[in-house]
Order: sequence, then C-alpha cells, then structure tokens
Amino acid sequence: MKAKFQAIKGMNDFLPEQTAIWQTLEALLRRLTRQYGYHEIRMPIVEKTALFKRSIGEVTDIVEKEMYTWTDISDDSLTLRPEGTASCVRAGIEHGLLYNQQQKLWYMGPMFRRENPQKGRYRQFHQFGIEAFGYEGPDIDVEQILLTHRLWQEIGIGDSVTLHINSLGQADSRAAYKSLLVEFLTEHQSQLDEDSLRRLKTNPLRILDSKNPAMQDLIEQAPKLSEHLDEASEQHFSELKKRLDAVGIEYCVNPRLVRGLDYYNRTVFEWMTDKLGAQGTICAGGRYDGLTEQLGGQSTQGCGFAMGLERIIALMEDNASFNSINSIDNQAQVYIIAMGEKAELESMILSEQLRTHRPNLRLSLNCGGGNFKKQFKKADRSGAEIAIVLGDDEVDKQVVGIKFLRERKDQLEVSRDQLMLTIEQLVNQE
Repeated sequence: MKAKFQAIKGMNDFLPEQTAIWQTLEALLRRLTRQYGYHEIRMPIVEKTALFKRSIGEVTDIVEKEMYTWTDISDDSLTLRPEGTASCVRAGIEHGLLYNQQQKLWYMGPMFRRENPQKGRYRQFHQFGIEAFGYEGPDIDVEQILLTHRLWQEIGIGDSVTLHINSLGQADSRAAYKSLLVEFLTEHQSQLDEDSLRRLKTNPLRILDSKNPAMQDLIEQAPKLSEHLDEASEQHFSELKKRLDAVGIEYCVNPRLVRGLDYYNRTVFEWMTDKLGAQGTICAGGRYDGLTEQLGGQSTQGCGFAMGLERIIALMEDNASFNSINSIDNQAQVYIIAMGEKAELESMILSEQLRTHRPNLRLSLNCGGGNFKKQFKKADRSGAEIAIVLGDDEVDKQVVGIKFLRERKDQLEVSRDQLMLTIEQLVNQE
C-alpha cells in the first residue's frame, strides 16, 4: 500500500464545518476597515530575505530561527513572509504610495514561521494587519486601538481581553536606556537564564519580556524605560493616554512591554487574554516612524498592528453567541428534489433561476439520482427548511410541490409563476 500524504506539521487544513466562522470574522474585518477608512492592499507571500533582515532585525528570534528561507535558481535568497508590515512598507515605497501622503491600508493572509506548533501558534498562520502612514500624532494610534476594541465587542470577547500599552521612546533615548539596562543586567549576569544571556548581547530589551518565573524579581529591579524617555515621546504617550481615557478604553501601562521586532518606536500596545494559555497576545502593534527610511524610502511616520486570526477564532468558538455559526451557514435553506427525466432537466433550469433572482439563497439541487425516499433523506440531512418537489406531472402542469421539512404543515402546490414570491415569503434570505 502506498504511503498516505499528510499536511506538514504546523500547517493546517480548515474543513467545511470550520470555514463558516472564518468567513464570518473575515466579513466583519472587511466591514470595520470600510467604517474606519482603510483600503485593502495585497502583497506576495515571498520576498527577498534581506527585506526581513533589515526590518525585523538580524538578531531577532524570527530571523535567526524561524524564517523559511531558500536560494532560488537565480541565486537569490528568498523567504516566505513571517509578518506583513515589512512587505506593506516595501510595496508602498515601490509604488510611490507613502512620501508626503497619508495612507490607511489593510491586508489579510497567511504568514510563515518555523516555530514549535501549539495551540494558537502554527507554522502557517493567518494575520489581519493594518498600517497607517503619514500620521504623526497619537490620534491614529488611538483610532487603531478603537478599531480593535470595536471588533472585540462585536464578536463578544470584550470581557476576555486587556489592553497593555507602553512607550519605547525614540532611537536616541532608547539607546541610552539600553546601555543602562545592559550595565544592570551584566552586574547580575549570574541570575540570567540561557535565553537572556544570549539576548544580553543581541537584543537586551527583550529580556524584560521574559516569561521565566525565576527572572521576574530581577526584571522588576531593572531600570524602567519609562523613566528615560525623551520629552517628545513623553508628551506623545501622555496625549495617547488622555485620548484613551476620553473614549473610555481601559488599559494597563506595562513598562515591560517592548515587542519582539526592532522597528518599533514610541507607542507599543498588545491586547492580551488569559483564555488561551501561554499564547496570551491576540493583537499587537505600535509606531514605526523610522522603518520606511530604513527600507530605502523617504522618512514617513508609520503605525499599525497585526492580529493572529487562529487565536481570535479560538476565542470566538468559546463564545456561546458564535457556537451555531458553522451549523447554520453550512446548511441549505432549500433542497430541490426531482423524479423523472423531464423533471431532472427542469430542476436544473429552476435552480439556476432561483440563484439568479435570489442570490443569497442557500440552495442544494439533488444530484446523483435516487428514488423519492432517498432524495428526501438527503434533503433532511442538508438542513434545508423546505424541499421543492418536481415530477414529470408537475413539469407538465407548470407547478411545483413545496414540502416543509422542519414544521408540521401540509405540502403546498405552487404555480411556477408564484414560486419566487413564495420562496421569499417562506425563507429568510439575509
């Protein structure tokens, strides 16, 4: 027997009974982006490796350990995108969208990181991201937080998430703080775990984000970045908090929130939950005012976020108001049963007429033949509310039978001229 193929570890199939809730979330995200004035951009999933090394940072975990990278036939080093911001900035520079302009863009699609697969963390995962360019003040930071807050309310997880915010300051003040932090951590080097020892030489701010319980007391004693911000960044952060207070968004100022990517400055934020175990961050972002210049463009302010859709879906599936989405959206509303050669031909014509005049109708046409008993069993399994029944006699008389599958009602006989109106009256078509 030949070996069966299986999906690559950490790269998942989504079966028909799972995809309805994905479609619901995706449709909601598209509606929200329209409400907030963002426009979709679509980037390729493969980019030059140097793009991510320059933007994310060569000494980050993503670049050092997690990227899917190879050399192609032209001797170019290529990488499956591990995140979307660098690709979006590259596209904006390449097509002249950014300099001296204001742009509000969004994207959605697969990303790739070779991590250890676990709940909420996969090797192929899906992100929704927003990027805004050319906006200097904290108002755009707050607007993006408001968009995410509105999403949580609409999918019913508002009580399950908490907003954490921090400011990383500008490059100069952060560099000065980094020197103080390295000096402090070097004095206590014996208390550092293996991962922190490595980061001490490469990305010391990431030590503040360590989840190792043995490191927490030391981290609490470390110098605070918030005490070493430049004046402009302090003002920006103060204005951010003032606006969040004004619109009633609760938040926690988290001085240990530093983000894992090198390009962030000033505002950083994460929405966190305790419902997904170790994978507590479901949405993260902030400002990256220097990234466009870093990637070869003219200096342009940037601010954005990304959310992992698998993690959002996991929270939605635990929410009672979404438990029935899959079963409802995957069910037919109308099932057409036909018996006889003329009836089978006519049923196909009728099904296309219904789909043309009632585009939102979920309709299944019996295919594969079978007697009336078998066809009615299939109609029942489809979940349809009614069955349209056609035999050769009905075709000759230009009528159809309507059988109620979920209610105790007598079968109706309806003329073909009245069928469209009858379907509209009997079946809810949102």
